[in-house]
Amino acid sequence: MRVTFLGTGGAVPTTERGPSALLLERDGERLLFDCGEGTQRQMMRFGTGFTVSHLFVTHLHGDHILGIPGLVQTLDFNGRDDPLAIHGPPGSKPHLRDLLEAGGYRPDFPITINEVRPGNVALDSPEYEVRTFETDHRNVSSMGYAVVEDDRRGRFDRERAEELGVPVGPKFGKLHDGEPVELDDGTVVRPEQVVGDPRPGRRVVYTGDTRPVESAVAAAAEPDLLVHDATFDDEWAERARRTGHSTGREAAEIAARAGAKRLGLVHVSSRYAGDASPIEREAASAAPAGTEVFLPDDGHTVEVPYPDEE
Repeated sequence: MRVTFLGTGGAVPTTERGPSALLLERDGERLLFDCGEGTQRQMMRFGTGFTVSHLFVTHLHGDHILGIPGLVQTLDFNGRDDPLAIHGPPGSKPHLRDLLEAGGYRPDFPITINEVRPGNVALDSPEYEVRTFETDHRNVSSMGYAVVEDDRRGRFDRERAEELGVPVGPKFGKLHDGEPVELDDGTVVRPEQVVGDPRPGRRVVYTGDTRPVESAVAAAAEPDLLVHDATFDDEWAERARRTGHSTGREAAEIAARAGAKRLGLVHVSSRYAGDASPIEREAASAAPAGTEVFLPDDGHTVEVPYPDEE
């Protein structure tokens, strides 16, 4: 699993930071979270490719959605046939539809727009799901997303299986798939004798713009990566409260309560165009020992390993 930060800036872009966009690649599938102005160019610049299957919108402010028309037209000009699903919070469907049809343009590939309430599942795939959770951002319908993989099968103990007399071959696979097997002498070997406990999958949480909320903690216990709004440092904490954003310290406090392994700080205000280190420094001071805190630049890429492979 790979996460690429396509846009890490706030509402006003700078020469270094574009508006909000994050791309998650999992086993060749690409999921895009928010699509600020210029996202398609960022995808070209950082080599992520355009084969996005799902777009998840946190809320309808321009710095999170104005890149959608351009991206859709580029996909269409490139001969796309595959459908695209766009997921957004309650009340977003008519606005997203109007945005897609801006200028009278309609792509030749199918697009579906789904409204999802917080606390539900936006995407239920065979090996993972994308859950929604309520966020708190300046009197607008908003929500965050948690990508949560299913538990994986436990490790197969080949040495133990051979000790029990299981011949090398198809019976190994049946045991690993949870089926008991019978040996030539009538002995039955059960999966729990040779397969370890289920192993957890990976968890990535993306808040979008928000005040610190407990729902972000509950969205996915002990996420491998939490990407949280950190628009301001402590000096501007009151403005963060007024505008529905978080400080770096507040983001770290959410990470601590969630048990996050890594915390990525995004939506950096343009007032930090010269130096955003105060946000990162204050977040690091509030994060628990063992939590990696980082403030990514546009184009920064993070590999998310399985918990048992770190």
